[in-house]
This record gives sequence, structure tokens and C-alpha cells, in this order.
Amino acid sequence: MFQGLGAFPLTPTHEDGIDGTAYAALVARLAAAGVDSIGALGSTGGYAYLTREQRAHAVRIAVEAADGVPVLAGIGALRTSHVLALAEDAQKAGVSAVLLAPMTYQPLTEDEVFGLFEDVTRELSVPLCVYDNPGTTHVHFSDELHGRIAQLPNVGSIKIPGVPGDPAQARARVDALRALIPDTVTIGVSGDWLAALGLNAGCDAWYSVIGGTFPQTALALTRAARSGDASRVTDLSDALEPLWALFRRHGSLRVMSAAASHLGLTGEPNLPRPLRGLDESVRHDVVTVLNTLGLTA
Repeated sequence: MFQGLGAFPLTPTHEDGIDGTAYAALVARLAAAGVDSIGALGSTGGYAYLTREQRAHAVRIAVEAADGVPVLAGIGALRTSHVLALAEDAQKAGVSAVLLAPMTYQPLTEDEVFGLFEDVTRELSVPLCVYDNPGTTHVHFSDELHGRIAQLPNVGSIKIPGVPGDPAQARARVDALRALIPDTVTIGVSGDWLAALGLNAGCDAWYSVIGGTFPQTALALTRAARSGDASRVTDLSDALEPLWALFRRHGSLRVMSAAASHLGLTGEPNLPRPLRGLDESVRHDVVTVLNTLGLTA
């Protein structure tokens, strides 16, 4: 569950709620493709914009549509009591694990971040993946903090942001973190354009945005990494550079939103307000890149 490809799909959302039919179809595609796990309600899944009821509904849909493929459900919220309630909902729905990012309005101290994970893991009956995503949460984990949290019960994985761009530095970064955590805790990389570097540096998993819409493409890269073919991993990622450039310029969520609607996988709109889709000129760029790369539904 915490190795290989974790695919993170959109949660198609309009102002009346979640498009459950489209969401179930997105998750079922991932299960049929053979991904190793499915990340429901990650950042690509728009978890922060949904009510507790909407999130519980989405998790139930995901678990059913996943047809036995492990589902990791995002449970991040501003208050610990809300996180615990979301964790309870997710466990009742039958998830295999939960994914927790420390959301905040007031800046959190390291002791407060640790206390959040301590309070939550104490109540869990499923494993937890620590979600280190400073780009959205503005919480910066030190490796020492990761080491403390990784000792807590039920912690199974750490989802780190992208590694340094130099392969030697990427390996050193992963090795430094691994030295501080138990052998039972895996390291998964996010930041899709840096995933190849992370996998070649020894990360166990790729928690992937593109995998949520184009699972076969992401699986090819992940399987090359698991077979030890570092040069193929690099080549496959380099071939996707036009897409990575769009991710860096416009954000992976909005690019995948445009891709999903273009391919007929979701309707429009599919993002919760105040988020808005890309304008027509950028959508044209997205379609051009998808066609050039042969990325289809």
C-alpha cells in the first residue's frame, strides 16, 4: 500500500456537491489499471474545500469503486477534533489508511505538529501517511520532526515534497531522512516533475497527481523504478517535460482539471469555488501537450 504508485484523482466538484458518478468512474479506472493505492481527498482531490459530509460521501464512493485496491483518505483539517471526526468517517467507510497534512491558519510550532499526529495516531485502527506539503500548508517539517512522528504507532509512510534536482543531493536527502525513521515506515515522493529523481534516490512510492488521470503512464515509470532501471525512469520522466512545465507554470490541479474535462472524464466545472479552471488559451496549451504526448482516456 505504501510502495509503488499511489494515484491521486480529482474529486469532481460543482457548487451543488460532488459529481459522484464521475468520481466513481475515475477511481474505477485507476483500480482497473492496477495502481498500488488510490489517494482519495488529497490536494488534487480538493479535500480542504469540502464539508465533512461531502468528504465522507467521497470516501464511501472511493472505497466501493476501488474494488479492493487500498484507499488512502485525506483527513486534514484545522482543528484536531475535526481531524478525528474525519478519521472516524474514513475508517467506517473501510479505508486502508489515512493521509494527514497539518493544516493551519496560525503558524504551528513543531510541538504542536507533533501533538496533532500524537493525538490522531492514538485513535487510529488503520495506518497513517504523514503528508509533508509546505507549498499548501506552509508547515515545514524538519527531518528530526519526521523522526519523532515516525516513532508513533500506526505511522506507515511519509509523503515528502520533491527532492533536490541533483541526483547525488536527492540521494543524500532521502538517506538522511531514512536514517531517522523506522524500517517499517516508507518514504513516498510527490511533486510529479521530481518523482523520477526521488524514485531513483530510493523512495519507496510515488504519490502521483498524473497517476490519478493517466495511470498507465505513471505505472510505466514506477515499475521501471521498482525494477532498478534508473535510466528508463529518467527517460520516461524527461519525455513528460512538456506536461511538467505546465504543472510548474499553472499548478498540477488546474492542469489535471482541464485534462479530465477535455477527455470527457468529468464535466465542467469540476473545481470548487473560488478555484477556477484555466482560461481558454492555456487550455489549448494543455490539449496540445496531451495530444503531443499521446495522453488519452
